[in-house]
Amino acid sequence: MHTLVLVTSIPHSRQAWQAVKFVSQQLADKQSVSVFFYGDAAYTANRLAWQTADVPSLSQAWVTLAHQYNLKLPVCVSTALARGISDGENSQRHQLDGDNLLSPFYLAGLSELALLIDDDTTVVQF
Repeated sequence: MHTLVLVTSIPHSRQAWQAVKFVSQQLADKQSVSVFFYGDAAYTANRLAWQTADVPSLSQAWVTLAHQYNLKLPVCVSTALARGISDGENSQRHQLDGDNLLSPFYLAGLSELALLIDDDTTVVQF
């Protein structure tokens, strides 16, 4: 069985932190899990979002998981661009002044989300 975590919550919400904790536990338990960031969750991938030192960074928590477990961090390209989050390629294509996508997050179409779902997939949304 495979679990897809669809993250749609804004980064400063309780649900967003629940998502990273859920995925972390799944990975620690050697469960098959993938994630997809959609809607307001795209803000998580903004490398220019500043966080005070006394508050943990949700974005960095995802980056740590990605590096530790080779977890992919796809973000819906349409919802990211609508929220001012862009990579270099899309910035050039849409004539934007720069990019601000935090690595290893990457922009992906909804086709990638569709490919993550099959008959054996449980979808959990945060």
